[in-house]
Amino acid sequence: MSSSKRILVGVLAGIAVGLFLGERAAPLDFFATAFVKLLQVTVLPYMTVSIVLNLGRLDYAQARTMGLKAGAVLLGFWAIGIGFAFLFPLAFPMAESARFFSTTIVEPRTPFDFIALYIPANPFFSLANNVVPAVVLFSVLIGIAVIGLDNKALLLDVLSSASSALSRATKLITRLMPYGLFAIGATTAGTLDVEQLGRLQVYLLTYAAVTALLCFWVLPGIVAALTPIPAREVLGRCRDALLTAFMAGDLFIVLPMLIEATKELIQRHGLDSEREARLPDVLVSASYNFPSTSKVMTISFVLFAGWFADAPIPLREYPSLAVAGLLAFFGSLNASVPFLLDAFRVPADTFQLFLATGVVNSHLGALVSAVHTACLALLASFAVTGALRFRPARVLRYAAVTVTLAVAVFGGSRLLFETVLTPAYTQDDVLMSMRLPADSVVTTVFREAPPPPAPAASGGTLERIRERGVLRVGYLTDGLPFSFFNRRGELVGYDVDLAHRLAADLDVKLELVPVDRERLADALGEQGCDIVMAGVAETTERAERVGFSTSYLDETFAFVVPDHRRNEFADWESIRARPHLKVLAPDVAYYLDKLRARVPGADVETFADIEPLLAARTFDADAIALTAERGSTWTLLYPQFSVVVPKPGVARIPLAYPLAQSDERWHDFVDLWIDLKRKDGTLDELYDYWILGRNAEPRPPRWSIVGDVLHWVD
Repeated sequence: MSSSKRILVGVLAGIAVGLFLGERAAPLDFFATAFVKLLQVTVLPYMTVSIVLNLGRLDYAQARTMGLKAGAVLLGFWAIGIGFAFLFPLAFPMAESARFFSTTIVEPRTPFDFIALYIPANPFFSLANNVVPAVVLFSVLIGIAVIGLDNKALLLDVLSSASSALSRATKLITRLMPYGLFAIGATTAGTLDVEQLGRLQVYLLTYAAVTALLCFWVLPGIVAALTPIPAREVLGRCRDALLTAFMAGDLFIVLPMLIEATKELIQRHGLDSEREARLPDVLVSASYNFPSTSKVMTISFVLFAGWFADAPIPLREYPSLAVAGLLAFFGSLNASVPFLLDAFRVPADTFQLFLATGVVNSHLGALVSAVHTACLALLASFAVTGALRFRPARVLRYAAVTVTLAVAVFGGSRLLFETVLTPAYTQDDVLMSMRLPADSVVTTVFREAPPPPAPAASGGTLERIRERGVLRVGYLTDGLPFSFFNRRGELVGYDVDLAHRLAADLDVKLELVPVDRERLADALGEQGCDIVMAGVAETTERAERVGFSTSYLDETFAFVVPDHRRNEFADWESIRARPHLKVLAPDVAYYLDKLRARVPGADVETFADIEPLLAARTFDADAIALTAERGSTWTLLYPQFSVVVPKPGVARIPLAYPLAQSDERWHDFVDLWIDLKRKDGTLDELYDYWILGRNAEPRPPRWSIVGDVLHWVD
């Protein structure tokens, strides 16, 4: 059996095992990871030796010609990638988006360090830490220096032997490929979160269709149109490398395989001199440091995010997006995508969508990158040697087929999404479906304030709770996400959940009583509440009337604004520069003082209830001052709004539980209890669920044949 067939059998067998076992295939991830790392062992040494060796064999004129002509080919590929990315909006129907609070909107962005990435102050550090661009630049500098040496033959002989040894080592490792890809296929098929990807089907399906078009026609078709190499032969000879890149989601590990494949193709089709046959060594290795077609195609996600968040990027800004994207994509996608989202006023919470699409796009992107690298090496090799042939009839036929296929892909995708796969916004349902743990204590929830309980015979709050066997907790009806009624009519939220845990630790029942935010002292007095647990900000004004526990959570001062205006509130300097700024804020002295200190010229008005403002969709103000944690949760219900945390100088607002001022023993008990819950991870657990929304959507076990068809396991 040929190597390609063995690899294909390994992939198909792995997928079958993953589908059969489902999540029980997860242990195979150990072998999948080990195989990927094994493939990486020889790549950097091979790239370094190959670049120095093959540049050193050239003269300066040849090196200059290679750089200019390979650069021209690369620019052409970038133009193709950008062109297809700009066509993506043709496939998009309508949708709305919002996400739970994310710490990424608070944390300062790490600036892209171009110098550290590309200039190797310590090449050994770059080699040890896999800083590929710096390693390649170092290798290119050494290779250029070797060109001018008078006695370079001895050095080149040593490098040639080292290159051959590394090539043999790579081939030995690739013999394990069927087994490694079996493990990768089983892990991916068994653990892929299909439910999560379903919400992103518009982008994923369009991206998959465009990927197929680029890989199987557009890029190899250019090679066929301008060289004697048929597109089918390009894909056939590179098949093992393409399949490996796709399954592993990694271009880097297949670079040596692509070098050998492209060498064989150019030798088979007319470039058979020793110098010509060595061109792919340099071209493949060097091209890795420049954005590939798949990286440039990431511009399509920025356009998708704008469409999804109802903040589409206008056509007039496409040229700016193309230039900014090309420059940004020299760095990490996880740094460049947030930069582009901010630069083009797309809500930052859509970056979470990008992270979710990475599960699939990393594999498809690696496939496109592998095809891009092979086709670039082939075209540039023929261009450097002057062997490209422009045949008008062949080029026109290629262009006509490409346009026809592009119309079919984008037109068909649009028709599919508007008729069969119309996306629906579901985050509001996710929020309103959140529930307390099943083992919560016996609880009575009052919708209206009940009569105060009979006074205890004697003793403080702890004794009163023990005597009646009930913990009475005040809650706020508008305390989202700390206290709110879900779709089932159940009172839930961060503080409600914590109130249940406090009652459980006291081994008593729980009563939840609605209170007025402006009458906390009455709640702790006349209404007989032992504590108010509803996301109350700790302020000096309130501390004059009630006692407070130690702070259990810090919120972040922010603004809630319409999606299309979020960029106007990104920094305090821009906010202060706005004339006639009008801001709505809760009637809390802490908020008002913060606003007047940061934006002294603003017209600030107070409000009692935020929901009517958001429900109206427009309001007579520029922004609403709120915390980022609360604001993010409200945008789940009203996704046309976004939360913005102005930079620099993030302001924190501490939350604490109001208590009666006179009972120090109860104060000490609650403070100790909060400290214990912080140290045992309870506060973090509740924060992840109620504030960050992690696991807010119940995730059923991954479908598997062994469990859902054969019913051999539960």
